Amino acid sequence: MQAAIAGFALGFSLIVAIGAQNAFVLRQGIKREHVFVTCLTCALSDAVLIAAGVAGFGSLAEVVPWLEPLMRYGGAMFLFWYGASNFRSAWQGASVLRTDGAVKGSLKGVLATVLLLTWLNPHVYLDTVVLLGSISAGWDDKLSFSMGAMSASFVFFFSFGYGARYLAPLFEQPRAWQALDAMIGLIMWAIAAKLLF
Repeated sequence: MQAAIAGFALGFSLIVAIGAQNAFVLRQGIKREHVFVTCLTCALSDAVLIAAGVAGFGSLAEVVPWLEPLMRYGGAMFLFWYGASNFRSAWQGASVLRTDGAVKGSLKGVLATVLLLTWLNPHVYLDTVVLLGSISAGWDDKLSFSMGAMSASFVFFFSFGYGARYLAPLFEQPRAWQALDAMIGLIMWAIAAKLLF
């Protein structure tokens, strides 16, 4: 039980910082678009990466030296593009939350975006595969530790995604969407810059 609590606490502390993935979950939660699929995809992706880390795949980057720069530059390019699209939305200022029969974004597009934000982000690998994987080595009960960390992902993403709807009244104003889009753009570009420099 102690290993599970430690895994949960560490997993939760790593995931709570607003990053590319969390910003997208927040946006989908506010819009109430494909929230369940978004949260489930994020949580399951984390679970796969945590399992890989605990199983010892954290040393893969040492064996394949070109993998880390490829992920870093590819991830930075994607985050730069995604941030630019958010800045464009903020500049145009056309977004507003409508719940009166508005057409939702496609499930395919949402899934593609959340998978790219998750699997092209080297920070996700550092937190889940490398950090959690290496810390799990200090526990005899690695299974409980990993289950605790995986549980933290499910609790966080579903709480965050479904809790975001309480911000919906605020986002009926176009200015609020402009501020959110600008904030997400800044986060994406800051992460991209950190990856590059």
